[in-house]
Amino acid sequence: MRRREFMAMSAGLLALGAPLRSIARTSLGGGTLTTISDGTLALPLALPQDVPAAELAELSARFGLEPSATTPRPLNVTLWQSGDRTVLFDAGSGPAFVDTAGALYDNLDAVGVALEQVTDVVFTHAHPDHIWGIIDDFDEIAFPEAQLWIGQSEYDYWTDPATTDSLDETRKFFAVGAARRLEAIAGNLTTFADGDEVLPGITARMTPGHTPGHMSFLVSDGGQRALVLGDAATNGHLNFARPDWPSDSDQDREQAAETRARLFRDLAGEATMLIGYHLPGDGLGRVEAEGDGYRFVPL
Repeated sequence: MRRREFMAMSAGLLALGAPLRSIARTSLGGGTLTTISDGTLALPLALPQDVPAAELAELSARFGLEPSATTPRPLNVTLWQSGDRTVLFDAGSGPAFVDTAGALYDNLDAVGVALEQVTDVVFTHAHPDHIWGIIDDFDEIAFPEAQLWIGQSEYDYWTDPATTDSLDETRKFFAVGAARRLEAIAGNLTTFADGDEVLPGITARMTPGHTPGHMSFLVSDGGQRALVLGDAATNGHLNFARPDWPSDSDQDREQAAETRARLFRDLAGEATMLIGYHLPGDGLGRVEAEGDGYRFVPL
């Protein structure tokens, strides 16, 4: 039995696992941006090392940060609808990652979007909570009518057999899972480079560090713009107040810090909307300069 047949037979049943969560919608030019939750990840907070202790203490107190405290991180998948395009940025975690995630399919249904209606899935990077949802629990492509897109450098990195051996033990399964899914979707997958217009009004912007080929995407319509950030920033506190500080969630911490500092310098004071996969609430907001750093201002 294929997934779509099973879902049709089960339409009257409540979904189990990750509960339905926040959904937010805003217009952009003639199109609509919607952030749809895939659930949450509960991860321990790792405060940066080798940074000024007094400043870290002050910021920790300001934001209520406690070392090693486990806090839920939102998973905000972006949906862009314009003309005949229904575009997802990332595919969520799917059924095989963690119990608190994997709500994307149900939440898409909640906003009236069938999986078969998605025309394109554009990946920021190939971490589990971004790409594992491209394959459902029947080992089929979850969005059967969609063209799939990923940056060439990100694809090359995760399909290189040497990548697994280069990672520490806690991340090796990232590489195994990414390679498996990229192989499974190869027939539907198109690659692109930094600066390419992936789809009309959607331009790729290389934002490396979190992963070697991490991409963000500028969505433009009718003179309005939004940047789908992905994981170029993974929290709404220290990453903004001190973008130059390292973060344990990034693979290349120094490069990721340089990327954040450059991004926020460009975005501060602009009308460009920001959509962050792990930013607070529904992930929609903008960047404002504050002191020597920045702050995330939710919409």
